[in-house]
Amino acid sequence: MKIVITGSIAYDYLMFFPGKFTDSLLADQLHTISLSFLVDSLKRQRGGTAPNIAYTMGLLGGRPMVMATAGQDFGDYRGWLEQHGVNTSAIIEIEDDFTASFFVNTDQEQNQIASFYTGAMSHAHNLSFKQYAADANLAIISPNAPDAMSKYADECRELGIPFIYDPSQQTARFNGEQLLHGLEGCAMLSVNQYEYELIQEKTGLSEAEMMERIGALLVTRAKDGALLVADGATYHIPSVPPRAIVDPTGAGDAFRAGLMRSMELGLPWDVAGRVGALAATYVLENLGTQAHFYTPAEFVARYREHFNDEGALDILLA
Repeated sequence: MKIVITGSIAYDYLMFFPGKFTDSLLADQLHTISLSFLVDSLKRQRGGTAPNIAYTMGLLGGRPMVMATAGQDFGDYRGWLEQHGVNTSAIIEIEDDFTASFFVNTDQEQNQIASFYTGAMSHAHNLSFKQYAADANLAIISPNAPDAMSKYADECRELGIPFIYDPSQQTARFNGEQLLHGLEGCAMLSVNQYEYELIQEKTGLSEAEMMERIGALLVTRAKDGALLVADGATYHIPSVPPRAIVDPTGAGDAFRAGLMRSMELGLPWDVAGRVGALAATYVLENLGTQAHFYTPAEFVARYREHFNDEGALDILLA
């Protein structure tokens, strides 16, 4: 199968301030704030929904294509993705801009001051499935510039490409009409519990009405696992206990990656859901959305510590 992943590409700049922001804020001067915080550390991490999904699919032996826009600072990141089996031929670099960037400063009380620079992501609407991936067998539309997400959904429907609609962080921004446009006719709607309820509220759709418009449904529920509705059956997917919880960022992306790789391999839905759950757990155990690593054999061995796949995952070992 040719799987195409669309979504944001970003760098995360993580800083730590060894004090309290509130100690520097004067209640009677909040209208004229001018502050600078001397930080103890700065870490730049690779991020963005599209590379996060693609990276985990690569670990599981997949060779997904990412279709997205990045900036002039993307060179090393491209090499990293290619090293892990990702097809980057449809990642277009915008020469006079930088890759989307998230800057966050965290104090000792876990208060945060953050900024997000859209950068090259604002050019994503210029990319087209018709140009780069008209022969795709499956696509995912994950958080990106809103106009790009709308365009990609239209193109997938026009070209007959089954697509997973994953509005995630953009769910709060989109109105009901935008959400209806994205999910109409999708092969699967993928959201967390809060996002699912927000979509129902904004669109006015009941669960039954939602299912009339989509092919399948994935609702992740953190430690409570996930709900997967597909092919007329409902599966309650348990979570896999993490050895340690370090950072939850990117766990949902890994879940989708595990599920999509399973769909590519034709695995049963219950096995596919549990592959997604385990992939998410690996991310929980590491700082960073692409800091985890395992071989397919290591992944299968850990899966079988918790679940019986009846030999279905032998295909990952081939």
